[in-house]
Amino acid sequence: MIKIIKADTSHIELIVPLLDQYRVFYQQDSDEDRVRKFLHERFSKNESVVFLALENSKPTGFTQLYTSFSSVALQRVFMLNDLFVSNSHRGKGIGEALLTKAKEHCKKMKYKGLALETALENPAQRLYEKLGWEKDSHCFHYFWTSK
Repeated sequence: MIKIIKADTSHIELIVPLLDQYRVFYQQDSDEDRVRKFLHERFSKNESVVFLALENSKPTGFTQLYTSFSSVALQRVFMLNDLFVSNSHRGKGIGEALLTKAKEHCKKMKYKGLALETALENPAQRLYEKLGWEKDSHCFHYFWTSK
């Protein structure tokens, strides 16, 4: 049975391997120590919300939300920054359950909505669209990197 919980500092050690695998998926070097430190900082500063999927108490996936703002709407929005399900647990509805929990949390907090971005080749796009996310066709996203 899949259970989705709102994680806190007591769950960091369960999240570390998942976030590390997620980073490796995006061509980053594995570094569980840096992941652990990053999570401690996010939780201690109350900068993110993490939902953790457990199957029979075993961590199988997570999603991480960050708060942002819409000046136009004069409301808060969540950035769904991370969504990951371990390879061995894909196809079981865990991603959908995590996304549904994020949507419920957004409504509960009375935020405007959830935004996300993903790699062009990420097959999760089908899931996002199935669950009501709409692909931007009216704007471009730009990013500047500080080196």
